[in-house]
Amino acid sequence: MIASVLPTYSRAPMTFVKGEGSWLIEADGRRFLDLGAGIAVNALGHAHPGLTKALTDQAGTLWHTSNLYHIPQQQALADKLVDATFADTVFFTNSGTEACELAVKMARKSFYDKGLPDKVDIITFSGSFHGRSSAGIAAAGSEKMTKGFGPLLPGFTHLTFGDHDSIAPAITDTTAAILIEPVQGEGGIIPVPDQCLKGLRDLCDEKGILLILDEVQCGVGRTGKLFAHEWAGIEPDIMMVAKGIGGGFPLGAVLATEQAASGMTAGTHGSTYGGNPLGCAVGCAVMDIVSDPDFLAEVNRKASLLRQKLEGLVASHPDVFDFVRGAGLMMGIKCKAPNADIVNAGYANEVITVPAADNTIRLLPPLTITDGEIDTAIARLDAAAATITA
Repeated sequence: MIASVLPTYSRAPMTFVKGEGSWLIEADGRRFLDLGAGIAVNALGHAHPGLTKALTDQAGTLWHTSNLYHIPQQQALADKLVDATFADTVFFTNSGTEACELAVKMARKSFYDKGLPDKVDIITFSGSFHGRSSAGIAAAGSEKMTKGFGPLLPGFTHLTFGDHDSIAPAITDTTAAILIEPVQGEGGIIPVPDQCLKGLRDLCDEKGILLILDEVQCGVGRTGKLFAHEWAGIEPDIMMVAKGIGGGFPLGAVLATEQAASGMTAGTHGSTYGGNPLGCAVGCAVMDIVSDPDFLAEVNRKASLLRQKLEGLVASHPDVFDFVRGAGLMMGIKCKAPNADIVNAGYANEVITVPAADNTIRLLPPLTITDGEIDTAIARLDAAAATITA
């Protein structure tokens, strides 16, 4: 008999009932140090007072009107994002998956309106993850994502991640864009080197195509810059954002230049809930905190501390761990032991990590994690690793 909740998830045997900062509290009272942050969603931790106030203040005033009308909170958040980034315009969604759908439509419509309707193909890379919609799974292209869901949306060219020599020859007269994550998240916390992002930007400019960046997981302060591509000193044409931008409230966005968004006129796209007063009130509070240079400097300081301690952890357990990679507070540990065993050992030691591809565990703590909590995290991961060694 099928469960009342569609059984598409393989859930860990915990039920959390409360969150406090970097901590999750189980129904039985156990306190887990959360190094997953809801898969990089709770950027400011659980029950952050600033976000709680923004949400409750707005909830007592107005929840939803639809995009048939002007929404002041939406305008305020759009202005903050435009002021802080490359973008000229923003469309709000409820998720990263919806952001992917619009990014694909926007790129294709841009060329259609320029009299180039055949420029529809988008180059993507192995190991990528762009959500679980029809466009998202077609963009990723992996058998794990696509098996049983055909026919797939056409128009995607899949290349091997890291094979630089394959990119330029793959661009044809029908290519509209290149889509890439500056740091692959689900793929195993694999950063794209700065020089490679610069090369992609130059190649897109040379070929007259668009660069789409998926910063759903690596954006909103996660790498120590407001957005990860800033480390490379480049700007995309279109960028997908979600997860951290709502601090736990479902919120996403597509940011774009005026030229890239030129085809998206009235009636070409829409969302009933996207950019509603509740979500955007919280998003404004997130942006006010995360875009502060002093806050980002602290993220970088704590990232350096965490990286140093993780390197020591790996050295202490050479049979369990292989090496550390990542950027900012988006860390991955490539494992020698099965990553699922390490995640489960972490649960037993009341520390939460997130599995990823390439036998990696992800550490995506709240950006507000303290030095003391980093020490606790290392101690609990050390205890977990010791049980694997034994």
